[in-house]
Amino acid sequence: MPIARTRLALLVAAIVLAVAGVTVIATHQPAAPPRAAARTVATPRSSAPAGPATELAADGVRARWVIAENRKPGSPGWVIPAGHLGGITGFADHVDATVNQQVKLYVSTAAPTFHLEAYRVGYYQGTGARLVWRSPDVTGHTQPACPVTPGVNMVACDNWTLSMNLPITRDFVPGDYLLKLVGSGDQQSYVPLTVSDPTSHGTYLVKNDVFTWQAWNPYGGYDYYVGQGACPRNVYPLCSRARIVSYDRPYGDGEGTGDFLSLEAPLVRLMEQDGLDVSYTTDIAVAEHPDMPAGHRVLLSLGHDECWSLPERQAATTAEQHGMNMAFFGASAVLRHVRSQASPLGADRELVDYRDSTADPLNGKGDPRAVTGNTWSVPPANWPESQFVGESYNGFLEPGVLGNLMVTDGAAWLFAGTGLHTGSVLPNVIGSDVDSLEPPGGHPDDVRILAHSALPAGKAQAASRNGAVFYSDMTYYSDPAGGAGVWDSGTNNWIPALVPGNGETPAAAAIVRTITENLFHLMGQGPAGRIQPSAGNLAQVYGHP
Repeated sequence: MPIARTRLALLVAAIVLAVAGVTVIATHQPAAPPRAAARTVATPRSSAPAGPATELAADGVRARWVIAENRKPGSPGWVIPAGHLGGITGFADHVDATVNQQVKLYVSTAAPTFHLEAYRVGYYQGTGARLVWRSPDVTGHTQPACPVTPGVNMVACDNWTLSMNLPITRDFVPGDYLLKLVGSGDQQSYVPLTVSDPTSHGTYLVKNDVFTWQAWNPYGGYDYYVGQGACPRNVYPLCSRARIVSYDRPYGDGEGTGDFLSLEAPLVRLMEQDGLDVSYTTDIAVAEHPDMPAGHRVLLSLGHDECWSLPERQAATTAEQHGMNMAFFGASAVLRHVRSQASPLGADRELVDYRDSTADPLNGKGDPRAVTGNTWSVPPANWPESQFVGESYNGFLEPGVLGNLMVTDGAAWLFAGTGLHTGSVLPNVIGSDVDSLEPPGGHPDDVRILAHSALPAGKAQAASRNGAVFYSDMTYYSDPAGGAGVWDSGTNNWIPALVPGNGETPAAAAIVRTITENLFHLMGQGPAGRIQPSAGNLAQVYGHP
């Protein structure tokens, strides 16, 4: 649902030191990119710590290779300095790549030349990223304007010509990457890329939420929530919105990364700092390889993960029913219903969401769960997220408004070592979208409310209210079928709250980190419900079953 984009901009500023508006330049260039020699950046080899490949620690299951990787020195040049964002923009023909693939880059800039720097995001002794590869200088060109497809309002830049190739060599350790475009006049922006290993069975599977990044991508003036032209007042969703969005265009927010820097990177850095046994993937890859999640103990839904496709949801649900744990770090997860289709640049490069089942060309044809109504819970899909997530979307706080997390079950395993008890308040942790068990119905019977946070309804758009307040709930339930545990933070601000700033105090951030590490410790051991089965407490908290 409408997330506070002003709030997101503030979060990015706190994390990467500088944010400015993206400058979009229309361009044109020759079809054949130059083929100059690229440069792999040498880094000192870090000896892996002695001991087994993985081991359980207080903060989760650690992997020797992740510990060794993050002992390497970082590269502070990954940060875009204040005043240098813009004047160059681009996109890649891959969202997720593997070793030995070639990633094509399409770049637009008025700069005479530019180059690309590939940074792997991690801890790296506190620096935050490591330079892995640098391209030679490439001739810069201004690409043509990106057309808008009438009727569906899709902005696609598949009319741009190829600028350069990025070879994914073995130097690209699996992880999240920032491809930094740098113009000869020091113009800068990013292109995000996930490098994955299809043979990996890491304990924790981090899923970059590229469906939702694209759903909210305003590049060219259209996404699922904004559009150009007049619409009737007070009618939602907006009539001029896009019905299809394309990955064949840059991201117009987050310095070119969508939601990654604000709503995902802080958790990635924490996991890398702790040396956890992590693998990386995307929504698209899960949908394309539905057996993948079952090879891991925990699937991590990051950030603002509201958009899910049918194949993705089926893959995650099947794995969860067989014991794979789920951790939803953001609210409104699995709310919106999307499906992928091919673009001229490749498979699954366009994302469909009519948000109106009667307008979807698939309505009345085939599986009704493939039809994109406004949410998963409406006809013809009729598959509400609450039975999977444990609760459902309950609205959002206005931009800049934060609420306090209020502990309901202080004796729970999740709060061990935090000093919190029942009734404790953690300031300014709740923000933007929130989940709760109101409106009631459709949730697992044994769902347990760990935190029940009253928020000011007058400063929100709330689906349900109790007088002057509405609620954000943090929940956990165990699935008796396979023993999996499923946790939901109840707020889109959980990952940003790992970093002090924007209202979060260092003390609160440290407690949020400890809670997160307690979650990793339990879920990293296998089906969490077999170790910590849940017992429902809805009646005690809300006064009704």
